[in-house]
Amino acid sequence: MLWPIGSETGSEELPVVLLEVQMRADIGFHHRLAAQSYRFLQLHPRIEHWRVVVITPHQRLQLGPVMPLRGFLEQLHWVSLEELGVQENLDAAVDLLTLPVRSEQELGERCRRILASRRDLEPVVFSMLFERFPQLSKEEILMIAGLPLQELRHTRAVQEILEEGRQEGRQEGREEGLEAGRQQEAAGLAIRLLNRRLGSIDAGSRERLVDLPLQQLEQLAEDLLDFTEPADLQAWFDDRPAG
Repeated sequence: MLWPIGSETGSEELPVVLLEVQMRADIGFHHRLAAQSYRFLQLHPRIEHWRVVVITPHQRLQLGPVMPLRGFLEQLHWVSLEELGVQENLDAAVDLLTLPVRSEQELGERCRRILASRRDLEPVVFSMLFERFPQLSKEEILMIAGLPLQELRHTRAVQEILEEGRQEGRQEGREEGLEAGRQQEAAGLAIRLLNRRLGSIDAGSRERLVDLPLQQLEQLAEDLLDFTEPADLQAWFDDRPAG
């Protein structure tokens, strides 16, 4: 709910806004929204000007019957994130809302654009990405999003995120040697990212990857964002001395 400052009734210019976010199909949504909205008005009888805004990923969701509630539904203001995402020059805070519906190929550019103008949105951007890709590690998510780890490693938000995700995995690395542990972790991360982007990579490429020094593995994790086929990985290997 968004309530105008200093007004209990709302106005035509600044109405009381009931904000609803619906990201999944739900055939009971229309009836529930109508019931909740009118219940809200019953509890706040001084309201004179109000509006219901519904945010959805797109307009194809099945949200229940329309005819019985046509009068109510015609007054709603619908915001489709899919349609919003095609608009140019979005404010960073508005662009942030479109991240859940953007393709992986778009995420890098959008995340960098948002953070370039609003660095304070870092924690929100990362939280949204982690929620969208719960099956991936934190470093994998940052790489898929095209975020420059070498720069972001120095920010407090990313340091906390990466440290939290590494605590268990790094324990064995500390026992065997910190540098060796980091190299093994980076090799595993590169292999997972390549498998996701190019399909399962061959055994020969895996062997070459695990032998790469840490610096080259970190560079590969960024370069592979531009790979579109296995030949790109081979070309990357060819540009670097063996051994």
